Amino acid sequence: MPKTKIAGIGHHVPENIYTNDDLTKYMETSNEWIVERTGIHERRFITKGEDTTTSLGAKAAKMACENAGIEVDEIDFIIFATLSPDYYFPGCGVLLQRELGITKTEIGALDIRNQCTGFVYGLSVADQFIQSGMYKNILLVGAEVHSVALDFSTRGRNVSVLFGDGAGAVVLQPTTEENQGVINTELHSDGTYAEELSVISPGSHSGVYNREVNYGFDEESDLGGFFITQTILDEGLFHPHMNGPLVFKKAVVKFPEVIVSALKKAGYESNDLDLLIPHQANLRISQFVQKVLKLRDDQVFNNIQRYGNTTAASIPIAMSEALIEGKLKRGDLVCLAAFGAGFTWASALFRF
Repeated sequence: MPKTKIAGIGHHVPENIYTNDDLTKYMETSNEWIVERTGIHERRFITKGEDTTTSLGAKAAKMACENAGIEVDEIDFIIFATLSPDYYFPGCGVLLQRELGITKTEIGALDIRNQCTGFVYGLSVADQFIQSGMYKNILLVGAEVHSVALDFSTRGRNVSVLFGDGAGAVVLQPTTEENQGVINTELHSDGTYAEELSVISPGSHSGVYNREVNYGFDEESDLGGFFITQTILDEGLFHPHMNGPLVFKKAVVKFPEVIVSALKKAGYESNDLDLLIPHQANLRISQFVQKVLKLRDDQVFNNIQRYGNTTAASIPIAMSEALIEGKLKRGDLVCLAAFGAGFTWASALFRF
């Protein structure tokens, strides 16, 4: 049975840089406040009317294909991970296929909605397809456009200062090389705290989960009115909500837990790692995980300082930069790990 290798990596981020000081024009905050709590100094935002989640993903995909030494029309399956699709439906997978100009081959396209863990979940799914022999060149993309949906007021600052836009992509292929390929993946979830990191409205829930909370649904109408209401628009209920302390508390437990589990199953320890690439959620979380696992600075790659949290895109963007900077090399033992909404958490251990 073949293993799955990462044959090519690419990324793309918008040109528009927004520093912490830039955000002070829109909300009561400061560079010191943001850096102390998150480690973020700046992030990238799209140019409205020009960029989309799909267009960012397409640019990253082309770079990944070039890095893998293949043409885009050699792709035989697409997996697209995002929480910020161009449309509510259809998903970005088919839009990416169209953007890349490979519709004639009529390949399949799968959309994954696992937010921060979307890329690692996608890698695990792709790994099964490669091992089974079903596909030979899978394009896995993580892309996000957060900036168009954030609340850039003081009310929304705890969330809005965290996020940026960007895309990353990898080309996955089968390999029989001894010192290369995916070793294992782990996928986990706990829906107990689903609403603690979420965009609840608009949605089809009609408020059934907690009628004491104003979800903006229309109680008066028997027909319709549950998806988008004036209350949702007036009160900005479509913006993301996050219980920051709870998310942090869960993340610092599950992050190291899933990494140690992946290493243990493969017969390794943390000091065997050449590189840990965590989802770029918060630099303080990454630093805490590094301390728990007793890893050196050169064993952990972080770029949240420059891009903020790009959710499903953060890991492939970091992988691409690590490769460009010479910090990711062929034969390296690498672990990817993520934690996010759901809650979901996941890891992937591989030899690059």
